[in-house]
Amino acid sequence: MAYCVNCGVKLEETLTKCPLCNTPVYHPQEEKTEKKVPPYPSERGTVEKVKRTDLAILLIVLFGSTAVGCGLLNLFVYKGSLWSLYVIGACLVFLVFSIPIMVYRKLPYILMVLIDGCAVLFYLALVAWVNHGMDWYVQIAVPIILLGTVLVAVLLYVYQHVSRSILFTAMVVVIEMAVFCADIDLSVCYYLHEKFCLTWSAAVVVCAAIITVSLITVMRISRLREEVRRRMHI
Repeated sequence: MAYCVNCGVKLEETLTKCPLCNTPVYHPQEEKTEKKVPPYPSERGTVEKVKRTDLAILLIVLFGSTAVGCGLLNLFVYKGSLWSLYVIGACLVFLVFSIPIMVYRKLPYILMVLIDGCAVLFYLALVAWVNHGMDWYVQIAVPIILLGTVLVAVLLYVYQHVSRSILFTAMVVVIEMAVFCADIDLSVCYYLHEKFCLTWSAAVVVCAAIITVSLITVMRISRLREEVRRRMHI
């Protein structure tokens, strides 16, 4: 038996509202058949993913407009020097660094590194030409950039085709850093017409030799190798 929640009148089971005060009758045992509409869509929409070519076009537009804008400013407003060539060259170098990776995904990494090295050489040649001094470019910049490009290419080749071990890769990086520092030291000595020998880079070479010997020892002894891998999570 049901009663009105407002006035307390006895109600029949078939009534939907109180005959005295018109208060709706609530039956808690009845199942609700009304379905609430969710405030959000029930189906997931699909959004088209951004392609690498789209990013490449954006970068070309961004850096291309930057280069053109700086060139026009240098040509018509700030005419004191050829400062815009620095910006234009930097934009071209950045495009050479980024566009091949985005567009040509199957291009060998070693070839990309060689292209990047040539781009850096071109930019430094532009800087040397603007400042009317090619001696430092030929005697310092060219040997350093060429060796750096070769070292990066060797590192990529070792990692892809020789060993992917982090310890072995770290050893190669340490050796290449020592060689690169020695090349910088010797190139500067040659440019300044000083005695052709190692100076500050000798300390780097000695430290690199100590680290290399230690890494070789760790890699040769299996217990040490596994302990290092366990502690460093590699």
